[in-house]
Amino acid sequence: MIQRYINFLFGISVNWIGKLGIVLTTSSFVTFVALEIPRLLGMLTNAYIGLITYLLLPSLFVIGLAFIPIAWMQYRRQTGKTTQALLAGRFSSEDVTLRLLGSRLMMTVGLLTVVNILFLVGASVRTLHFMDGAVFCGTACHAVMNPEWVTYQQSPHARVPCVSCHVGEGVEAHLNAKLNGAWQVVSASLDLYERPIPTPVHQLRPARETCEKCHWPKKFYGSRLKTIVRYRPDEASTPAYTTLSLKVDMGPRVGVSGIHWHVAEDLEIRYASIDDKREEMIWVEVKRPDGRYERYENSRLSRAEPNAEHVRAMDCVDCHNRATHIYERPEHAVDERIRTGLLDRSLPYLKREGVRAITTDYPSREAAMSGIETHMETLYQRSYSTVAGARMQEIQQAVSALQDIYNRNIHHGMKITWGSYPNHLHHDRNGGCFRCHNANLINKAGKSVGNDCTQCHSILAYNSPQPFQYLLPAEEKDREADMQDHLREEFLNSLR
Repeated sequence: MIQRYINFLFGISVNWIGKLGIVLTTSSFVTFVALEIPRLLGMLTNAYIGLITYLLLPSLFVIGLAFIPIAWMQYRRQTGKTTQALLAGRFSSEDVTLRLLGSRLMMTVGLLTVVNILFLVGASVRTLHFMDGAVFCGTACHAVMNPEWVTYQQSPHARVPCVSCHVGEGVEAHLNAKLNGAWQVVSASLDLYERPIPTPVHQLRPARETCEKCHWPKKFYGSRLKTIVRYRPDEASTPAYTTLSLKVDMGPRVGVSGIHWHVAEDLEIRYASIDDKREEMIWVEVKRPDGRYERYENSRLSRAEPNAEHVRAMDCVDCHNRATHIYERPEHAVDERIRTGLLDRSLPYLKREGVRAITTDYPSREAAMSGIETHMETLYQRSYSTVAGARMQEIQQAVSALQDIYNRNIHHGMKITWGSYPNHLHHDRNGGCFRCHNANLINKAGKSVGNDCTQCHSILAYNSPQPFQYLLPAEEKDREADMQDHLREEFLNSLR
């Protein structure tokens, strides 16, 4: 059998083009199998080898197959003989003699054609599976995607495949994704991409087709308690607590206001933003029960401001814009590491100096790693020599944690620094909720979009010494006594 195949290869290798085709086809097939077996066994996961396996080798295989008939056409023109005469001269009489099911040569060609088709179909399926994997998305274009890969692995959606959000379901979605991916390959190859990658990403599938496959709007009900711990920049890094009872209700469906009122099925909110950045609104419209839209226009903008070229219906990602690729604020990143014990707040001024160490303008990652270490060790050696001598292990652990924060959030190659990608889930620094809920957006009656904090959450503590400070009786001399009483009553009424 092997000898017959070898004789067949020699028979169709009529010139250098045919020989090159045989070499390309055979070598690419053998190499593909050799690389695919350890990948199927989980022994090989490298994305770059995957590119060779699933893109380069099948391409070479097809090119090799194309060379073989081209070689025969050239050979036929050069000799002036018919195909039958050429076959008789290249193969034995047993191979070309017609039988009931055709000649042995034709059966060999038919069998190899079936094998080629099965190979190409299998390779195509494996290619799609490989390119849909998170490892491919995050590591194949390392220079561009490394920041997103780093943040993805530490996100709440780290076990959700990238394609679940970035591609969606259906043939059309996959086709559009592959066409967009082809352009991304060109951009990466020719260095045509912006640094940092601009947001928002306008090619994302609608949230109703992605997010809501897992997060059902009908299940948004009740409240959720959340306590946020911040640490003051004093010597003890004193904790301060903000506790919120988040009203995650859908709103109209349960008869109360709530955060997810914005995406209720019988409601629609539309808006237009300056330069389609979704950061400063030109106007916002709310669909009322009678079907009409009530518009709130930005009174701060002059008539010279650009007209709304793009109108968007609000969905999940307008608030959850960093649901996966989450870049932290430096002070919040340090707070979180203190809360989880990665940073020991008993070290003097840990919060203040930790933030200073990671927010210094370093020219490179290497300089940052050295600078963070130098900053922290020098601080304690100069100002707290006793601490430096007795607690060097805790200091080194703090250095390591701060370096990890920097490596997660700062990416010099893509020009990503602190604040490059704001998170709209919150509402500090006039972003997030305050993009719409502010006094500048007013309707024809002069009424602004509501901005009462208790529409979305009850406040049980705010930068307070205890997590549920406002549920405690307020002292009469306390300047915040009236506010504390009001917020406590509001929370209790929301439970009724």
